[in-house]
Amino acid sequence: MLIHDAAREAHVAARRPPAAALEAVLSALAERFGNRFSRNRSILDQHAHTRTQVRAEAPDGVVFPHSTAEVAEVVRLCAAQRVPVIPYGTGTSLEGHVNAPYGGISIDTSGMNRVLAVHAEDLDCVVEPGVTRKALNQHLRDHGLFFPIDPGADASLGGMAATRASGTSAVRYGTMKDNVLALEIVTPQGEVMQTSRRARKSSAGYDLTRLMVGSEGTLGVITAITLKLSGIPEATSAGICPFPTVKAACDATIATIQSGIPVARIELLDALQVRACNLYSHLGLPEVPMLFVEFTGTPASVAEQTEAFGAIAEDLGGGPFDWATKAEDRSRLWQARHDVYWASFTLRPGAKIISTDLCVPISRLAECVTATQADIAETRLVAPIVGHVGDGNFHLGLLFDDTDPDEMSRVDAFLDRLVRRALAMEGTCTGEHGVGQGKAGYLREEHPPAALAMMRAIKQAIDPQDIMNPGKILPIDG
Repeated sequence: MLIHDAAREAHVAARRPPAAALEAVLSALAERFGNRFSRNRSILDQHAHTRTQVRAEAPDGVVFPHSTAEVAEVVRLCAAQRVPVIPYGTGTSLEGHVNAPYGGISIDTSGMNRVLAVHAEDLDCVVEPGVTRKALNQHLRDHGLFFPIDPGADASLGGMAATRASGTSAVRYGTMKDNVLALEIVTPQGEVMQTSRRARKSSAGYDLTRLMVGSEGTLGVITAITLKLSGIPEATSAGICPFPTVKAACDATIATIQSGIPVARIELLDALQVRACNLYSHLGLPEVPMLFVEFTGTPASVAEQTEAFGAIAEDLGGGPFDWATKAEDRSRLWQARHDVYWASFTLRPGAKIISTDLCVPISRLAECVTATQADIAETRLVAPIVGHVGDGNFHLGLLFDDTDPDEMSRVDAFLDRLVRRALAMEGTCTGEHGVGQGKAGYLREEHPPAALAMMRAIKQAIDPQDIMNPGKILPIDG
C-alpha cells in the first residue's frame, strides 16, 4: 500500500523538475504538436485516473504521437530537461501505473494503432502499441488466426506488454511474456532500438524482450510489438459447473490441471460474484460457487476433454453441467465474466471499489481462497472473488465507503493481510495487475535484498536520470 505521509510529500516535491525546465518542455511540445498536445485540466485528469486506493496524480501535459519518431522526439525533449515521461495506453491498469507523482509528460499512444504486418505463415504479427486486443483479433479473423491473451478489458497491446498482462486464457496460452517475440522501444535517451528478431527462439545475448515485458514503462516506451499468434480452434465447448463449496471448485481445478487436461479457460466465481453477475448480466444462474470452463481443439479432442473434466467435477460434488454450444451463448457467458468489475457495483450501489489480485501455487489455491473468504466475513466487508484459477491467480473486488474512517481502517488491514497470506504460501503480491505504485511496498518482502539491488542497478544503468515512469515498481524509500 502507498502511504501519503509528510516524508513522501517532501520526497515528491524534491523530485519534481524545476519550473523553468518544465515550462521549456511544455512550450516546445505545444509548438511542435499543436492540437496533439494538451494542458487542459480534464485531459490531464483522464491520464491520471486510478482504480486503487492510490490517489490520482496528473501529469503536466499530454502529447499524442503518431509514430515512433515522434515518441523519440518527445523523450529527447524531456531527457534534455530531466522531465519525467509516463507512457499511457488505454488507462485500464489498476495499480497507479499511469500516475505522474513527480509531474511530467504523459505520452498517449492511442493514436499509434496500426497493424503493421501479419505473417500468417509464421503465426506472428507486428503492431503499434495503441492497437487493442479486440481490434487485433478483428483484423486477424480473415486469416484464421487470433491473439489469445485476454485480460477482460479491451486494453492496448503496448500496455499489456508493459504490465505483463494475462487473463482468462493464460492457463492454455500463457501470459504476455510467453507471447511477445520482440519489441521496438524508445530508450530514456530517445534512441530507437529492437530487443530481438522474429525468430521463435534465440540464444544471442541477454533476453532484452523479457526484461522490457513487465517493466511498466520504467525502462522505455514501447512503440511496436511482435506477437505470437494461434490458429482459431476447429471446435469450442464452454459451459458452467456449480459446486457446493469454493474449496470443491478449487480442488476440481487443481485435479484438472494435474491430470493434464488442456483446458482453455477455467474461471472461478464465488457465490457472491455469481449474484452480482446475475444482477448485472441477467444470467439466472444458481448463486453458488461456479466454474466457467472452455475446451478447444478438434471435435473429438473437445469431447474427450469435457468428459474427463466432467468425471473430476462429479467426484467432487460438482454439477449438473450447463454447456453453451452456440457461439452467441458462449460470448454472453464470457462477456459476463469480463464484466465482473462493473457487476460488483450492483452489490453495494454508490460504493467505490478496489480491484486487486494475487497468485499462489495451485496446490495452495483452495486454502488461500477459503482463508480469504473467512477474513472477508470476519472483517465485515463486501468483496466478491473471481479468478483465473487454472494458474493459481484470483482477484477480488473490494467495495467500500471512503467516507467511513472505521471501514477504511478495516479495508487497509484486510488488503495487507491478503498480500501477506499469499507471500506466506510462496505466492506473489500480484499475478497480473502489476506493481505500479500500489504494491511497490511489498517488493521488499517478496524479493531478497540482492534481487531488489539488481533491479535498481538495471534501472540506474538504463535510465540514469530516472525520467521513465518514476515512482513505479521499486519502493521509493529504498
